[in-house]
Amino acid sequence: MRGFRSAQDTTLRPGPVTVLVGEANAGKSNLLAAARALLDPACGLSAADATVGGDGRIVLEADFAGGGKATIVLGSDGRLVADRGVEPPPVLFLPSELRAGPVLAEPVPGGREFEILKRTIAEQTDPPRHSQAAPATGLVRGLERCTGLGLAGAIVLVEEPELYLRPQAQRYLARQLRCLADAGNQVIFSTHSPAFLNVSRLEELVLVGNDRVRGTTVFQPGPLPAGDDFRTMSEFDAERGELFLARVAVLVEGRTEKLALPHVFRALGHDPDREAISIVECGGKGNIPVLARVCRSCGVPVVAVHDRDALAGRRPVATELAANRLIAEIVGQENVVELVPDFEGVSGLRRDRHKPEQAWRHFRALRADDIPHSLRRIVHRTLALAHD
Repeated sequence: MRGFRSAQDTTLRPGPVTVLVGEANAGKSNLLAAARALLDPACGLSAADATVGGDGRIVLEADFAGGGKATIVLGSDGRLVADRGVEPPPVLFLPSELRAGPVLAEPVPGGREFEILKRTIAEQTDPPRHSQAAPATGLVRGLERCTGLGLAGAIVLVEEPELYLRPQAQRYLARQLRCLADAGNQVIFSTHSPAFLNVSRLEELVLVGNDRVRGTTVFQPGPLPAGDDFRTMSEFDAERGELFLARVAVLVEGRTEKLALPHVFRALGHDPDREAISIVECGGKGNIPVLARVCRSCGVPVVAVHDRDALAGRRPVATELAANRLIAEIVGQENVVELVPDFEGVSGLRRDRHKPEQAWRHFRALRADDIPHSLRRIVHRTLALAHD
């Protein structure tokens, strides 16, 4: 894609399932729009699609896995040249702006899959049941029927499939999209919901950014090393999957730190949610390297917070020392905050079985002057990475 909206010069290599994630206005929707413009003869280009500040020329090219190429060029003189080479596959385009209405962008006339979707969505949005959420529910039923009736050979482009759906329906729709891919279709979608992210398949993720000079950029991580996929998947739930959508992930050992740190940020005048910072509980120091490797593979900056598990001036036992060194090796020493001897010692908390509740009550009442230096360092380092 060259000269198309925010994509000044961008290359995307989609697989059977491709998940576009990134901040708002990074260009995820523009990547979907470019794919549709290439594949749907009824969808043309105009001067309004040209990159702002560019020379007005747009070039879109696609190479097909089975051979052949599609090219569309809109010259600066307004002349449009399209050479799709081979018969393009049918395209189902489901933009977010139509989710509360017809759902499906008007396709090329004909095609059984389009009629199935239209009919099913219409059945779900009859007048007695009409609401903004009804078309989204109809979308789920429509894709379900497409899978059941054997739709194959299509490209399905979906913008924010999570809209208007409760969490359970989001998870179900995520499985339906994967069923479509398994049946021989190609599925490309953008999302802001962890329910649609499969951490054991990092190669499906595309992290979309917006560089001030280069416009839309994409980063596609490789697959996890053999043997790491199950452990990583087993350690990730929707809450931990949020780190893919974060500017910075703060990895902490347990629930106590996760409950306390948002209050530390706010006491110092910052809101982690406003800054798109995710504080992720790892379930123990031993899991911090697992999540840190995933973050590193995806280009998500990390601050790791863990106990030293030894008093100042004393050497940790061999197992703790090895764990501390491994975290520093993965994250980088400058992005590690080691609490001496541990979180309770730094915070002045009692060591009892009610630590999470005790920490939550203690830290929500603190003012800026009460925050210990080591916890201040967590906030300062995290904000530095978020604003880098």
